[in-house]
Amino acid sequence: MSVPSDFRTPIARARGLGSAKDGTRHWWMQRLTAIALLPLTVWLVASLIAIGAADHAQTVRWIRSPAVSIALLLTIAALFHHAQLGLQVVIEDYVHGEGKKLTALIAVKLLAIALAATAAFSVLRIAFGG
Repeated sequence: MSVPSDFRTPIARARGLGSAKDGTRHWWMQRLTAIALLPLTVWLVASLIAIGAADHAQTVRWIRSPAVSIALLLTIAALFHHAQLGLQVVIEDYVHGEGKKLTALIAVKLLAIALAATAAFSVLRIAFGG
C-alpha cells in the first residue's frame, strides 16, 4: 500500500498559485477587444474596398482625415492587444517549462507592443503630414 506524499487538501495545494481574478480580467479583455474589432474590421474592409483603386495621394488624404486616423489607431490598439491575449492563452496551455513559458510570454508581449507602436507611428506620421 502506497502512502500519499502530500496530505494537504486540494485547496491547500492550490493556494499560492495565483489569483483567479487575473483570469477573469483576461477573459473580459479578450471579449471586449473582440467586440471592438467587429465594427472596426467591417469599417476597415469596407473602406479599403471603397478606396481600392486610389492612388498614393488619395490614400494619404484618406488617412489624414481625423475620423479615419482615429479609427485606424483604435483598430491597431484593439487588434494587437487581442492578438497578444490570444497568444498568451496558447503559450500558457501548450508551452511546458516555466523558463520557456516566461520567455515566450515576454517575447509575444514585446513583439505586440513593437508592431502596434510601428503601425501607430505610421498612421500618425501620415496624419500629421510627415
